Amino acid sequence: MHDFLIAFIGGSMLGIAVVGYLYVHGRIAGISGLIAQVLNPQTIFKTPAIWFLAGLIVTPFIYGLFVQPEIELNASPLMMIVAGLLVGFGTRLGSGCTSGHGICGISRLSKRSIIATTTFMVAGFVMVYVIRHITGAF
Repeated sequence: MHDFLIAFIGGSMLGIAVVGYLYVHGRIAGISGLIAQVLNPQTIFKTPAIWFLAGLIVTPFIYGLFVQPEIELNASPLMMIVAGLLVGFGTRLGSGCTSGHGICGISRLSKRSIIATTTFMVAGFVMVYVIRHITGAF
């Protein structure tokens, strides 16, 4: 199967899941918000977020059963922990994550989400350029 077709199918499934979550539960499916709901002792057993997150975790393993996975991690565990903490900090600073702003916010034509997603993307482009072309790390 061609990469673009796999990406199209995956994006379509994600879009359907996000719209379905919004329609059924009346809440945006931003991953950081869902994780906050699951980690909150007052809402952990009252939220459908746990099932949405479980689907995000289980689906790649199911996909791996049918398609040869081609994922290779070149980062150290310490670097991955630091990166995760920085992403968490950025999520709080930006009042949402890339899924909340990029998928849910832009589709609702939220000006704040369009600006946030543009900022995420430009920062990502700059970092990839710096790491690959200036430092020559990868």
